Amino acid sequence: MSETILRPFAWRDIPAITGIYRHYVETSVVTFDTEAPSEAKMATKFGAMLAQGHPVIVAQQDDKVLGYAYASTYRPRPAYRFTCEDSLYLHPDAVGKGLGGTMLAELIAQSQAYGFKQMIAVITAGTQSSIRLHEKFGFSHIGLHTGLGLKFDQWLDIVHMQRSL
Repeated sequence: MSETILRPFAWRDIPAITGIYRHYVETSVVTFDTEAPSEAKMATKFGAMLAQGHPVIVAQQDDKVLGYAYASTYRPRPAYRFTCEDSLYLHPDAVGKGLGGTMLAELIAQSQAYGFKQMIAVITAGTQSSIRLHEKFGFSHIGLHTGLGLKFDQWLDIVHMQRSL
């Protein structure tokens, strides 16, 4: 098996990215989407990020996409233009092998180079691996929203974390 590489997003990644995201939509509470988006919808989303020049990275080993991460504007209003929200999803086979940290480090570096000044993480409470990963990279807890979303017949809390870039 060859080395895992991080590279920029390419349009050919849409099917794999859609499949990875579908897994989390259907099996977990890490996303509040309740229906998996189509490849066309994901292409529109990623196209918008690319058009703005936002960081979008893919982890690949051989021909397999192992994960993806991006940082995009936290909110659409102009005053938020220097604040981004990070998102990172790994193929289930790649979880627990350190790839999340490698990808988050690169995403932080690319977000700084882009000109973002603050990074926000919006994490479902109880997903300790994601919370610990962000703590490791200097994110601070800035808030807890209780009962913010309903998925799989359970009310879910959201942890907000923040890091200066």
